[in-house]
Amino acid sequence: MARTARTVGRRAVLAAALGLTAGCGAARGGPGGPGGPGGRPPTAPGTDAPSPARPSAPSAAPSAAQPPAPPQREQVLARYAGRAPQRWGTDLPGVVATVPGGALALTFDACGGPGGNGYDAALIGTLRRLGVPATLFLNARWVDANPGPFAELAADPLFELGNHGTAHRPLSVTGRSAYGITGTADPAAAYEEVAGNRAKLTGLLGRAPGWFRAGTAHYDEVGVALVGELGERVAGFAVNGDGGATFTPGQVAATVAAAPPGSVVISHLNHPAAGTGEGYARALPAMLDAGCRFVRLSDPA
Repeated sequence: MARTARTVGRRAVLAAALGLTAGCGAARGGPGGPGGPGGRPPTAPGTDAPSPARPSAPSAAPSAAQPPAPPQREQVLARYAGRAPQRWGTDLPGVVATVPGGALALTFDACGGPGGNGYDAALIGTLRRLGVPATLFLNARWVDANPGPFAELAADPLFELGNHGTAHRPLSVTGRSAYGITGTADPAAAYEEVAGNRAKLTGLLGRAPGWFRAGTAHYDEVGVALVGELGERVAGFAVNGDGGATFTPGQVAATVAAAPPGSVVISHLNHPAAGTGEGYARALPAMLDAGCRFVRLSDPA
C-alpha cells in the first residue's frame, strides 16, 4: 500500500532527528558523516508488508560448502599447549568488525543463563516486518531454554545463526576475565566453549555455524586462532548498539542510526524489557527510507 506524503514527511523528520544523513550517506554514494562507533559495553551482556522501497527478505539462508572436518581435540590441544597470549580485548587481528560494500551488519546476542534466557519477540517481529536481515548469536543455554523460538529463528531465512559459546565465557587460555565474568581457563576449556555449542547447533540445524562470538566479545589471540581451527570466523563489532542491553530506546535509536556504513553492530535479543526492541523499531524505518542496506555476516558483498 502506497505511503501518504504525510507519512513520508514524518519519516523525513525522524531521519533528520536521528542523524541518518551521517550514518547512511556513504551507503547511498554520498559523503560519510561524522558519526563514529558507539562505546564499548559499560556492563556485561547481558504486520504490515514492507513497502516497495525497502529491501525484501533474503530468499534463503547463506549457503556455503561445508568446510573440511576440524582437527581432533587432542591435535588442537597439542598445538596450543604452552602458548602464552600477548593480547586481550575486543579488537584483535582476526576479529571481524566491518563488512564490505557499505552495508550494515546487525548482530544480536542471546547470552543465556540466569537472567539471560529472555526472548525479545517484539524486536524480532520488527526485523521481520521490515525485511531486515541479521546474524543472531545464540548461547547453548539460551537454545535449551527456548526450543520454540529457536526453531522459528532457525526456519527463517532472514536470519543467520551463529555460535555464542557453551557457557558464555570470554575466550581465554589463561582464565582472564571481562566485566566480572571469568574466562576459559586453558586451551581445553576454550576448545569446549567453542566446540560444545558448535556441536549442539550443528545437530539442530543440520549444518555447522560459520561464525563465533565469545561471551562479552573478549578474546586473546590464542583463542581467536583456536576458533579458526574449528572452522568458524570470529565476529567482533564496530558499534555497540544497546550498551549491553542497558541503553534507553532513544540511546539505541540514535546509536544505531549513526552507525557508519560497513559497521558490524552488536545488540541483544534476550532482554525484552530493555530499550533494544523499541530503539530499533524507532530507527530502522527511517534508516531504510534513507537508503541504508543491511546484510548478514555471511552474505556476499
